[in-house]
Amino acid sequence: MIDHEGYRPNVGIVLSNSVGEVLWARRSGQQAWQFPQGGIKKDETLEEAMFRELGEEVGLQPSDVKIKGRTRSWLRYQLPGKYLNHHTRRVCIGQKQIWFLLALISSDSHVRLDASGCPEFDRWRWVDYWFPIQEIVEFKRRVYELALGELAEFR
Repeated sequence: MIDHEGYRPNVGIVLSNSVGEVLWARRSGQQAWQFPQGGIKKDETLEEAMFRELGEEVGLQPSDVKIKGRTRSWLRYQLPGKYLNHHTRRVCIGQKQIWFLLALISSDSHVRLDASGCPEFDRWRWVDYWFPIQEIVEFKRRVYELALGELAEFR
């Protein structure tokens, strides 16, 4: 689903542990690390999409986490030209995201990267809350700064 401006609606997930570290995951077969995120289906609410993505990407269920907060409005980033697919009916120029901060309330042994048939990630680790800002790919950096900045009040 792409909106009238060319952005794909998406949810982002910042999952924190009991000491305030956040889950940082490596995309399968790549050296790219990021937070879990994913598209919103047509008839899904933001929370429904977030819980579906949480299950698909890191194997956690709603009972494993507590929602601590979310961003107030959409945060947008544009894709670099090399990532644009001009062979589709409607070109996606980037993503608009609502970000959720979740607290893991179960054991981190519940994290399973193989929960779906096509794993998004092949490794994960806990990192300092602000660490991802310097490590994320450049075109997503501003969104990460804004999301982590806004969500920091809920830590």
